[in-house]
Amino acid sequence: MTKSEIKLVRSLHQKKFRDELGLFIAEGDKCINELRKHFELVLLADASNATAKEIEQMSMLRTPQGSIAVFKQVNSPLPTTLNAKRSTLNALTLVLDGIQDPGNLGTIIRTADWFGVHDIVCSLDTVDCYNPKVVQATMGALTRVRVHYTDLVEWLSTLNSQFSTLPIYGTLLDGNNLYEETSICNNQSTICNNQFSILIMGNEGNGISQSVRSLVTHPIRIPSFPPDAETSESLNVAIATAIVLAEFRRPK
Repeated sequence: MTKSEIKLVRSLHQKKFRDELGLFIAEGDKCINELRKHFELVLLADASNATAKEIEQMSMLRTPQGSIAVFKQVNSPLPTTLNAKRSTLNALTLVLDGIQDPGNLGTIIRTADWFGVHDIVCSLDTVDCYNPKVVQATMGALTRVRVHYTDLVEWLSTLNSQFSTLPIYGTLLDGNNLYEETSICNNQSTICNNQFSILIMGNEGNGISQSVRSLVTHPIRIPSFPPDAETSESLNVAIATAIVLAEFRRPK
């Protein structure tokens, strides 16, 4: 590896250089091979062209995995009611409001991939999906899940103007029991699973911001068990996302 290549890889640990160059890094053969299915490979460093010391210099992991790759970022158009109607499999869009922890975001992307959610729309203050720690936590799920960043209030308001009955679910401590929520699709005690819907998950400490919360049409919560027992204040947002998505995808 040349000094300039090592310098390039190290610079991509910082968001400002990832944004400026439109690149990101990934480590480990499994993750790299998954990402190569969708992202353009710019540079690959492994045992064939780099020493162990050089890999260590470029790695952001305590224990380097022996290979590091640089990929080009991909920008996808925001989901709209028009393209969402084309397939019921893509009908559910996950929205993340202020997620800060890279591990949480990476796990959420991987979980979304498992449950067939292909679009995640993030607030502008959500952690960068190309952060190396996020990329590692996704385990290649970025190949199948499109992650977007935008002003959530503006985007959700635009969707509402296109689709007046758009169901916007949001997890709130004072929301309705997730397992008892009445769907606007069929008036039965089931979550809507066959039309374009939005699911919002909030910041780790503060939940959904007030401006976004005002747009939620279906507030929901995950009930603790037993209902009246003293318990933790809240669930980890990645775990909560998995629980809610599992209910959305449960056969009705």
